[in-house]
Amino acid sequence: MSKKRKPLPSEPIEAEIESLAHDGRGVARVEGKTLFVFGALAGERVRCRLTRRLRRHDEAVAIEVLEPSPKRVEPRCAHFGVCGGCALQHMDPEAQIENKQAILADVLQRIGGLAPARWLPPLAAEQAEAHWGYRRKARLGVRWVPKKGRVLVGFRERGSSFIADVRRCEVLQPAVGAGLEALARLIEGLSIRERLPQIEVAQGDGPVVLVFRVLDPPSAADCDRLLGFAAETGFHIYLQEGGVETVRPLPGQGAELSYSLPNQGLTLAFEPTDFTQVNLELNRRMIDQALRLLDPQPDERVLDLFCGIGNFTLPLARHARELVGVEGDAGLVARAETNAARNGIENAQFFAADLYAQTPRQGDSQSGGLARAGAQTSSSSSAAAPWLEPFDKALLDPPRSGALEVLDGLAATGVRRILYVSCYPATLARDAAKLVGELGFKLEAAGAMDMFPHTAHLEAMALFERR
Repeated sequence: MSKKRKPLPSEPIEAEIESLAHDGRGVARVEGKTLFVFGALAGERVRCRLTRRLRRHDEAVAIEVLEPSPKRVEPRCAHFGVCGGCALQHMDPEAQIENKQAILADVLQRIGGLAPARWLPPLAAEQAEAHWGYRRKARLGVRWVPKKGRVLVGFRERGSSFIADVRRCEVLQPAVGAGLEALARLIEGLSIRERLPQIEVAQGDGPVVLVFRVLDPPSAADCDRLLGFAAETGFHIYLQEGGVETVRPLPGQGAELSYSLPNQGLTLAFEPTDFTQVNLELNRRMIDQALRLLDPQPDERVLDLFCGIGNFTLPLARHARELVGVEGDAGLVARAETNAARNGIENAQFFAADLYAQTPRQGDSQSGGLARAGAQTSSSSSAAAPWLEPFDKALLDPPRSGALEVLDGLAATGVRRILYVSCYPATLARDAAKLVGELGFKLEAAGAMDMFPHTAHLEAMALFERR
């Protein structure tokens, strides 16, 4: 028979916050036990309410700040603390990125046993207002709640699988963030309101596309209602009835999505469900920094792994002799080739490959081999694996799982310089330890990037030089 849990105390407790955890919660010690406090900042004394007791730590939420930190600000969003989309709105934006830089240093040292030879200045939006309304890509949950008699549209509640009951979002693209209630009313009037679990938002420089994930086909009346909403708002409506291959616009709703990189004279097109960076301004600044650090020269060959639609590949190609981009999603590779052609770039080649498979053999066109994208991806084709060719420099932009599986093959190409763009510091630190400890590189520079202001999400850039 399991032990019955003790009820949580009803009386609040006081805590002195010593530091911030990586998820943005304050860390305190109360009666010798670690306490994580949501809504508290380092250096504060708060009154908090316990929400959970575990064997090794307790969890709480701040209900009163007795001694505030000078870094504390008033959250802009009325739903902060309920919605799980943001964790740091109560912290000054400059302090947020300073904290992320400190977290990066801690993770590199603790997991990788490393510190860079120099720290890059944290990369953040130049204007304070650019910390708001920056999300041009998002996945919103949708749920019909009979008890409320309404549909909820937005992010999940903090620490819960429920959709937060919010009326607007301050970090979403403004027209979408202010239009959550209108979206909810639209869905309430659909016959499939209980079979519509998600909306994907996509925007570049131009129109907003909303991809409605539908588990049942909408009726003719539903489609008319959706088209009326599109005409009223200027949004473009797409439906997705299955996998990404089923994404299609409603009649007359197709839109070309693209974003510009003015400093490089480039425009990149993408599909609504393609991976692109959520923060367009930060993406532009990130590319500028990548070009400065990697410093491609007119006589150099450069390799771009996890290249996507060519976000880094095409800017690099403006400066190098030759670029080779490799990506696991054949659809993204096709978009990268199209973007190269549209921008008049002829010195970039793209290949579709499972970068996590075993290092391919020369001419292998099976799983793990590297096949040329486009017309040459048929099973009868064979292309030399780019891994086996010499390169001068390389860029990595892997998913959260990191790039451990590709590092041996990458080092074998003879690259002298590697720029690693990371969306998860723990795998960056792990991979950095291998590059430095086993493969003959040194960690020359590193720095945090605030791609997701007001959240605990940390992106980083690290430069490695061959010793």
